[in-house]
Amino acid sequence: MKIAKFEFSLFGINTYVVYDPVTRDCVIIDPGMFDSDEEEALENFIDRYDLKVTNIIDTHLHIDHAIGVEYAKKKYNVPFLAHKDDEFLGTRLRQQAMQFGLNNKVDDISIDTYLEAGDVIKVGTGELKVIHVPGHSPGSIALYDEKDGFVITGDALFSNSIGRTDLPGGDMRTLVEAIKKGLFTLPDSTVVYPGHGPATTIGREKNTNPYLM
Repeated sequence: MKIAKFEFSLFGINTYVVYDPVTRDCVIIDPGMFDSDEEEALENFIDRYDLKVTNIIDTHLHIDHAIGVEYAKKKYNVPFLAHKDDEFLGTRLRQQAMQFGLNNKVDDISIDTYLEAGDVIKVGTGELKVIHVPGHSPGSIALYDEKDGFVITGDALFSNSIGRTDLPGGDMRTLVEAIKKGLFTLPDSTVVYPGHGPATTIGREKNTNPYLM
């Protein structure tokens, strides 16, 4: 499969489109579009490559990763997938938005299909395996493409850093253990696409990440 990255909103959120170039099926991961220009940028890419959106997936339900969910659901008429342990954050999305001074167009959201560790999401002929990586939020997940050697980690693991744990449901020890058990067991060559910032690899983070040494 192939992956396209967009950087959206004042949060600098990485929104990903993962797609099968043969079948043209795709999923939108962590839709962070805040305004019409960002919505148009995503739509133009999907239209240009003649892609068919099959699912919208969130690695977790903090406002920056979920602010574009409702728009994408209405635009493409597809289900929204996330881990059930983050549903409480979706029901507080408007409250999250107000804490950051964002406008009232943000609505609370609900999960259409719950994801669990070990679930496999089909994207055309490709597959994304769900890895539960709690600690940044209770329901944080990563999405692993074993065949193509990449993992989308949301805000669990970054280049030379990890997710903050001072938000509701966060816990430092839980996050560190989840990264080591759930992500550091992947091949060192696996490319890590995080929720913010540049890509890295599992091997690099094992050897250099100061939070995980």
